[in-house]
Amino acid sequence: MTTATQRIVVQVTARQKSGIVQTARRLGLNVSELMRQAAQSFTPPGDEEEILALLERANASTKEADAALDDALSFIARSNARIAAMTRSQRKWA
Repeated sequence: MTTATQRIVVQVTARQKSGIVQTARRLGLNVSELMRQAAQSFTPPGDEEEILALLERANASTKEADAALDDALSFIARSNARIAAMTRSQRKWA
């Protein structure tokens, strides 16, 4: 087992320290091990450019879906008008 040879000092408030100590106890770790594991498992947020590209694609997809819905609603309205006209026409002949 390797022994620690360096020290990293992290300043926290009393409330933060209390929360960290409680978390370490709940997990059965000492505070140093909790902090090591937390620091080593930290991954920074994803690439901002990738996120922006995904957002742009989501916005484009939303616009496409809106346009498709508008087209469908327009088709339905025209279809309903044709059906209403046919129904009126049939009533005249009945």
